[in-house]
Amino acid sequence: MRVQIRVAALAFIFAATSASAASVVELWDQVTAPPVPKLSAPAVKANETALLLLDIEELTCNQVQRPRCVAAVPAMATFLEKARSAHMAVFYSNTGNGSRATILPPVSPRDDEPIVKSTVNKFFGTKLDEYLKARNIKTVIVCGTAAIGAAMHTATAAAQLGYKLVLPVDCVPGSSLYEEQAAVWSLINGPGTTRAITATTLDAIRIELP
Repeated sequence: MRVQIRVAALAFIFAATSASAASVVELWDQVTAPPVPKLSAPAVKANETALLLLDIEELTCNQVQRPRCVAAVPAMATFLEKARSAHMAVFYSNTGNGSRATILPPVSPRDDEPIVKSTVNKFFGTKLDEYLKARNIKTVIVCGTAAIGAAMHTATAAAQLGYKLVLPVDCVPGSSLYEEQAAVWSLINGPGTTRAITATTLDAIRIELP
C-alpha cells in the first residue's frame, strides 16, 4: 500500500513538474490579456495632493520614440491647469540629459515648481520625498513616460514611502500598447502598490478645495 502511495505521489510530482517546465518564452503565444481593469472617479484634496509630471521632455516624449506620449500631452496640459487653479503642488522630473528647457511647452514648469533628476525612480538620490513632506502631501497623481520606466518605478517607490497613488491610465504612455498594459496591470496588481493605488483617467479626477 505504501509503495502504491509513493508511486502515485511521484507520478503527481512528475506531472506537475512537466506542466510547469516550459518557460514563459516557450508559452509566449499562449498568453491572453487579463480582464480590463475597473476605473474609479476619485476625489483628491488639493492641499494634500501633488501632481508628478515625469520626463515629459523632448528626449523621451517625441514622435519617434513615443508618439502616444505626444498624443497624451494635451490632456496632461488641461489637467495641469486644473491642478494649478486649485493650488495643487506640481513637481517635475528630467532624465539625465534633460533640463527645465527640454520639458515640452504645453506642460512646461513654472519657476516655483521643482524639478528632480534621476533614473527611473525619481525618489532615488533626489529631494522629491523631502519636497512632498514639506508640503504635507499624502497623495500623488503619477503622469509620466515611460510606462515601465519613470511612471511604474516612481509610483512603486511612492507607495513604499507611504503615499497614496492615483494613476490616470491615459497619462502613463509607453512605446507600445503592450508596455502600457503591462505597467498598468503590474501597478494595479503588484504587491507593492495594490493597496495604495486608484486607477482612473485624468478627466475623472475631482479636486476638492480646502
